[in-house]
Amino acid sequence: MGRATNLRDLLGKLKDKASQSKAALLSNPKALSLHLALLRATTHDSSTPPNQRYLTTLLSFGNGSRSTAASTIDALMDRLHNTRDAAVAIKCLITVHHIIKHGSFILQDQLSVYPSTGGRNYLNLSNFRDNSTALAWELSSWVRWYALYLEQLLATSRILGFFLCSSSRSAEKDKDEENVSSLLNCDLLKETDSLVNLLDEMSKRADSSNEHGKKLLDEVMGLVGEDSLSAINEVSIRVNDLKERLSSLSFGDSVELVCVLTRLENCKEKLSIFTWRKRVLMETFWGLIGEVKDKVGNSKVYRGEGRFLTMGSRRKASVSARFDDRVLRCNDLVRFSSGRLLAYTDLVFQP
Repeated sequence: MGRATNLRDLLGKLKDKASQSKAALLSNPKALSLHLALLRATTHDSSTPPNQRYLTTLLSFGNGSRSTAASTIDALMDRLHNTRDAAVAIKCLITVHHIIKHGSFILQDQLSVYPSTGGRNYLNLSNFRDNSTALAWELSSWVRWYALYLEQLLATSRILGFFLCSSSRSAEKDKDEENVSSLLNCDLLKETDSLVNLLDEMSKRADSSNEHGKKLLDEVMGLVGEDSLSAINEVSIRVNDLKERLSSLSFGDSVELVCVLTRLENCKEKLSIFTWRKRVLMETFWGLIGEVKDKVGNSKVYRGEGRFLTMGSRRKASVSARFDDRVLRCNDLVRFSSGRLLAYTDLVFQP
């Protein structure tokens, strides 16, 4: 395996030199610096993360015109979608992550609207496979997970109306609580649900056992770990606000809130790998989640006109349910005010 890895690294270096020489010969002089910076940031070397110098150069192209920013995103996505090398793909995704966190507004905007046709899976890496070596095969699982995570990060940011983990938001964080308090219940639940979706995707992190790619994956873990704290802070703000609104929540909103908080609690163990250094913060956070969930359950969700509502599995879906003389069948869907659909098979009423 060591010999195969060394051979792969040598071939990777040759490919990098060939690509840079080709870019120097064929690229438009105005675009040459962009293509060279991109190639140098996304090399085939699986042992190291992208060079910060070249990442900074790429980010600087967002300080010019909108067309320059669009060209930067197009070039990055072309590199990502055309490579079959797992290390190059991960480095492209790290570059995307840096744009989300540190890019200018124009660069972030061009990323958010790419491609013009839209789509949930626009990074299109769910089938990515590099089986050239055992390391490449392992890195491929990280490519698939990281792409899905970044797609969810962008989707959550669209719902929130801002890039969740962007460094440019530091000056606006003082207004977060005020902005959240002005939301309607349905919008507040929608935002909370989307943030939990992000944490849920984060918790599905791929495993790693190969030391050769450790620095590269440590870079990914560091970036996602920073995101986890930002997401947890945003969830805390919204759950605290929902705590003050419990009496105004409808029965359907209360059920949805319990579902969202239950999903969040199911991520607790796997999220600890990102948050273990913030033990006190996390104890406070999970205490808040448990407190609000219990309050909702005791007041509305678990007790409603002499009946109890519990979270069930599809194997229990045959239990009949009556509520105010209305019957929900197993194939019915319940639409909550936030627009989220929940199958009746996920809910079981018990007398």
